[in-house]
Amino acid sequence: MATTSSASLSTPAQGHGLAKPLAELRAFWRQFVAKAFNSYRPELHYMRGPGPAWRAKHLARSN
Repeated sequence: MATTSSASLSTPAQGHGLAKPLAELRAFWRQFVAKAFNSYRPELHYMRGPGPAWRAKHLARSN
Protein backbone atom coordinates (compact mmCIF):
# COMPACT_ATOMS: atom_id res chain seq x y z
CA MET A 1 0.00 0.00 0.00
CA ALA A 2 1.39 3.37 -0.97
CA THR A 3 1.25 6.22 1.48
CA THR A 4 1.90 9.85 1.01
CA SER A 5 3.10 12.40 3.48
CA SER A 6 3.35 16.13 3.29
CA ALA A 7 5.18 18.81 5.16
CA SER A 8 3.50 20.38 8.14
CA LEU A 9 1.32 23.32 7.23
CA SER A 10 1.54 24.98 10.63
CA THR A 11 1.69 28.74 10.71
CA PRO A 12 4.47 30.62 12.45
CA ALA A 13 3.89 31.51 16.08
CA GLN A 14 2.19 34.85 16.52
CA GLY A 15 2.28 36.15 20.05
CA HIS A 16 3.42 33.77 22.76
CA GLY A 17 5.52 30.63 22.53
CA LEU A 18 2.55 28.22 22.92
CA ALA A 19 1.07 28.83 19.44
CA LYS A 20 3.70 26.84 17.52
CA PRO A 21 3.47 23.65 19.63
CA LEU A 22 -0.32 23.79 19.44
CA ALA A 23 -0.20 24.27 15.67
CA GLU A 24 2.18 21.32 15.36
CA LEU A 25 -0.06 19.16 17.56
CA ARG A 26 -3.11 20.15 15.52
CA ALA A 27 -1.27 19.32 12.27
CA PHE A 28 -0.18 15.95 13.70
CA TRP A 29 -3.74 15.02 14.72
CA ARG A 30 -5.15 16.17 11.38
CA GLN A 31 -2.69 13.92 9.51
CA PHE A 32 -3.25 11.03 11.95
CA VAL A 33 -7.04 11.11 11.57
CA ALA A 34 -6.77 11.44 7.78
CA LYS A 35 -4.55 8.33 7.58
CA ALA A 36 -6.24 6.26 10.30
CA PHE A 37 -9.78 6.72 9.03
CA ASN A 38 -9.13 6.70 5.28
CA SER A 39 -12.03 4.75 3.77
CA TYR A 40 -10.31 3.96 0.45
CA ARG A 41 -9.38 0.28 0.27
CA PRO A 42 -7.66 -0.56 -3.02
CA GLU A 43 -8.09 -4.32 -2.54
CA LEU A 44 -11.85 -3.82 -2.96
CA HIS A 45 -11.28 -2.29 -6.40
CA TYR A 46 -8.79 -4.85 -7.66
CA MET A 47 -9.73 -6.13 -11.11
CA ARG A 48 -9.31 -9.90 -11.42
CA GLY A 49 -10.07 -10.25 -15.09
CA PRO A 50 -13.05 -10.27 -17.41
CA GLY A 51 -16.42 -10.90 -15.85
CA PRO A 52 -19.45 -12.87 -16.99
CA ALA A 53 -20.78 -10.10 -19.27
CA TRP A 54 -17.50 -9.96 -21.20
CA ARG A 55 -17.43 -13.77 -21.53
CA ALA A 56 -21.03 -13.90 -22.77
CA LYS A 57 -20.35 -11.22 -25.36
CA HIS A 58 -17.11 -12.69 -26.66
CA LEU A 59 -18.07 -16.38 -26.52
CA ALA A 60 -21.18 -15.60 -28.58
CA ARG A 61 -18.91 -14.19 -31.35
CA SER A 62 -16.56 -17.17 -31.38
CA ASN A 63 -19.34 -19.83 -31.71
